[in-house]
Amino acid sequence: MSREIFDWVWIVLLFTMIITRKYHVKKAGNQASLKDTPVLEAILMAFWGLSACIIPAIFVFSDWLAFTDYPFSIHWILKIVGICIFILSIWLLHRSHIDLGSMWSIKVEPEVKGQLVEGGVYKRMRHPMYTAHLLWGIAQLLFFPNYIAGPSALVIFYIIARLRIPREEKALIEQFGDEYKRYILQTGRIFPKIID
Repeated sequence: MSREIFDWVWIVLLFTMIITRKYHVKKAGNQASLKDTPVLEAILMAFWGLSACIIPAIFVFSDWLAFTDYPFSIHWILKIVGICIFILSIWLLHRSHIDLGSMWSIKVEPEVKGQLVEGGVYKRMRHPMYTAHLLWGIAQLLFFPNYIAGPSALVIFYIIARLRIPREEKALIEQFGDEYKRYILQTGRIFPKIID
């Protein structure tokens, strides 16, 4: 299979991911603003957007990053695995937005008092949106044979998750108390808890 076909598949999936997120942000009535986000997190999230969207597009449509290409190509089977992981990522982001509904917010601290969501994809993992973004980074690593375009999104997102998840869980414990502590015991943080 030619690189061009794979690249176009990636671009279509990238736009599908962006449209999926924008749709759910609009539906939830939230503005995706980093205004109240700590400076370091806001910078990292801007770099995440750059590394997950802009850099892959630069790699696909230009030779600007050719100086950082791997000295080997990625086998087409790994690229197909990367595409499958990206499709799973899009589905998981979509499903987690549906299951969370209007309770979603870009901010770490919940904006409205509500009930704890424990159904759907939240039944076995507490942060499926982070999982979706992590899968997106893994897919990109498997897809792009380049030291910048390949691992950058995964590395930056890992740092963001390490900063945000503990703060988010602390805020949720403050809001839901023992109910959230019980929920922690029943679920995985990023990956599903398989065994009860």
